Amino acid sequence: MKRQSIWTLSLGHLITDVNQGALPAILPFFISTYDLTYTAAASIVFAANLASSVIQPIFGYAADRFSKPWLLSIGLLLAGFGLGLTGLCKSYQLIMVLTIISGIGIAAYHPEAARLVNFEAGNHKNTAMSIFGVGGTIGFAIGPFLITTALLQWGLKGTIILVLPVTFMAIFMATQFSKFKSIVRENNKKNDSTSEPEEKEDWWAFLRLTMFIIGRSVIFYGLNTFIPIYWINHLHQSKMMGSFALTVFAGSGIVGNLIGGKLADKFGKKKVIIIGFLGLTLLLPIFISINNVLIAISLMIPIGSILYATYGPSIVMGQNYLPNRVGLSSGITLGVAISIGGAATPLIGKIADIYSVWYGIATIACLPILVTAVATSLPEKSKKVVQSKE
Repeated sequence: MKRQSIWTLSLGHLITDVNQGALPAILPFFISTYDLTYTAAASIVFAANLASSVIQPIFGYAADRFSKPWLLSIGLLLAGFGLGLTGLCKSYQLIMVLTIISGIGIAAYHPEAARLVNFEAGNHKNTAMSIFGVGGTIGFAIGPFLITTALLQWGLKGTIILVLPVTFMAIFMATQFSKFKSIVRENNKKNDSTSEPEEKEDWWAFLRLTMFIIGRSVIFYGLNTFIPIYWINHLHQSKMMGSFALTVFAGSGIVGNLIGGKLADKFGKKKVIIIGFLGLTLLLPIFISINNVLIAISLMIPIGSILYATYGPSIVMGQNYLPNRVGLSSGITLGVAISIGGAATPLIGKIADIYSVWYGIATIACLPILVTAVATSLPEKSKKVVQSKE
């Protein structure tokens, strides 16, 4: 496993996902400034994720056909500039357009980066994908704290701070283009010279995995979107405490992500996924049943760790099911499946509007049982084709 390139791509993942982490933390400020309903606020998240879900498989398909490392820099710039300009707008419709642009940028970065990580991983694909995932996890953790600090200091125009990290990272990523092109060339030569049997593409298993990731994503985005609102409106804490809870949730995933990859390489991806979600079936009901802020913050640690621990193994599992379409697999598992989960946030927001934010979180707490059931049907490995490569 060549760690230098993997950590570079992970750093780019960090900067990209700062914007995904920042978006939910901006919502309480949009709600108070523009008097938005929970449904309208959650629809902003829906807009960003809809853009990603539609276009990310296209980027993934293109990555399988031809390598375009410059998409990494373009994706970074669109992700940061799109969200960074939202605070300068007073139109809800324009805010939606800019979040869509940000979602397109995120869609451009992930498949190409995940494909390169797969090529550099050697026999440690779960660990490598977890390192890549750690970047996104840290980005999610930094995003709420960074943007809340900026918004409390400068008001909504403070969103412009998101432009700075993506600009610097896009420039640095451009200096790595030649290295990334050589990675693709080496992988192509290896595939052309090998005489080992091809792995069969198991589309039925991949479809079930996609359903699992959608369920995982509904839980993740539901919590990621409504944790700050839950802290403010149900636990009666400050906006800063709401962002702190979100940071703890995301930050706990740093350890969870790395541990999940290591355990998956040692014991198998399916075992890590099933055991993790069995844990969530216990932890989430406990979380909604208590009103003690300290205990609630403490529960964010195992809940976040488990959700993130299943990230790397599920992405690698999808790449294993479609071994000849790594980019497309990454585009779907990192894009469509995850974004469809994010698309459920307006529905959860509607429940919160009608009843209360507690009922919205309670809805999320019921899902791990269904997700675990889907996970149990997944095969650990894809089958081999009898014919050798020509």
